[in-house]
Amino acid sequence: MTVIRLAILAVFALGVGNAQANTLSGDEIRDLIEGKRIFLQVPLGGEFPLYYQRGGQVTGDGTALGVGRFFAPRETGRWWIDGNQMCQQWPTWYNGRPFCFTIQQTAEDRIRWNRNDGRSGMARITD
Repeated sequence: MTVIRLAILAVFALGVGNAQANTLSGDEIRDLIEGKRIFLQVPLGGEFPLYYQRGGQVTGDGTALGVGRFFAPRETGRWWIDGNQMCQQWPTWYNGRPFCFTIQQTAEDRIRWNRNDGRSGMARITD
């Protein structure tokens, strides 16, 4: 195959991969995360677990990552849907500042999140 054909195939493959990332509506976000555990990928490896409970509570637990030296390792806050975004707020984490996220589903058990301050990342979902 020529280099041009390989380049065209690579662009096509990337386009198909991006087309499969489905930006979710508020109802779809609720259906996807409510009652589930979300494991956020962290920059230096590992995962940070969050449990999105029915009724709007979310619990984060970073004790396995050793984050206790930086902030309270475990905290329960609240989450809610606002339009097509999932929002959450912690009592002390991030100084109690609320954040909202758009969510793209990239696979059955994988998401890409984009926070309203420009940060983004990947996560996996389990029951």
